Amino acid sequence: MKALLEKIGLEVHQDLIPYVESGLKILLVLIVAWVIMRLIRRMIAVFKRFALKRADDPESVRRVETLSRVIRYVATVILIIGVVMEILYLLGISIAPLLGAAGVVGIAVGFGAQSLVKDFFTGFFLLLENQIRVGDFVAIAGERGQVEEITLRHVRLRAMDGTVHFIPTGLIDKVSNMSLEFSRALVDVGVAYREDLDEVFQAIRDAAAELRRDPEFGPKILEDLELLGVENWADSAVVVRARFKVVPLEQWAVRREFLRRLKKTFDARGIEIPYPHLTLYPGRAKDGGAPPLRLVLEKEDGARP
Repeated sequence: MKALLEKIGLEVHQDLIPYVESGLKILLVLIVAWVIMRLIRRMIAVFKRFALKRADDPESVRRVETLSRVIRYVATVILIIGVVMEILYLLGISIAPLLGAAGVVGIAVGFGAQSLVKDFFTGFFLLLENQIRVGDFVAIAGERGQVEEITLRHVRLRAMDGTVHFIPTGLIDKVSNMSLEFSRALVDVGVAYREDLDEVFQAIRDAAAELRRDPEFGPKILEDLELLGVENWADSAVVVRARFKVVPLEQWAVRREFLRRLKKTFDARGIEIPYPHLTLYPGRAKDGGAPPLRLVLEKEDGARP
């Protein structure tokens, strides 16, 4: 090392040569780690492009995106741990005692680290079982939103109002995925009791057929409208239920557009969408008669006629 330094024109005190040598080795380790990290990222990018070419549906695309991010995350963590251990070795710090001390400390803090271990295991099985992918709209741990990032440690959700939730995977005991394979646009329509339900059913079918012929919304609808029939006799309306099978994440857009078109169809055919109303009944006397209801009107100045 001293001869090499003298050859490049550097004079270093004899006592400093070991430190210079260790510093150069650490620099070399960091350079090698950087090169390895670049190679890993390039390999992941190649794998991602290859997998995306073979993906023939949005579900596969989201799964490839998710796995690519997680693989990069895990590879980065492993590489950082390896670099740190190698630097400690070059600095003359024995790793074996550290590992032994880590075992003792691990027993002491094991109970406190249970949640962290649970997070990693839960995150691993979430990915292994394909329960959540980046881009899915889910409800987990009491929050709803679109998945922006998944790691073994947490899931990042963005709610409809833009709020970002970071949810530890260990808290996820139930996953409600609203965008897995396909979605359903559920529509409940209320009509007046006096309306002919057969006419109402035909109006709903016609509006749905018109929507499916639309060049913008037609590709989002996978099947014809499924008219489920009368769902409920409400206080002021007969509730009719129908649903569409649609592309994932398009259920809200399809539902809003269908309701807009259905309102125009009902207006054109004179089908009433009622406001809530009440029928007043004064009761009956024991003799079978009932007192008449008196309607009292007021003039504009507030005086009674």
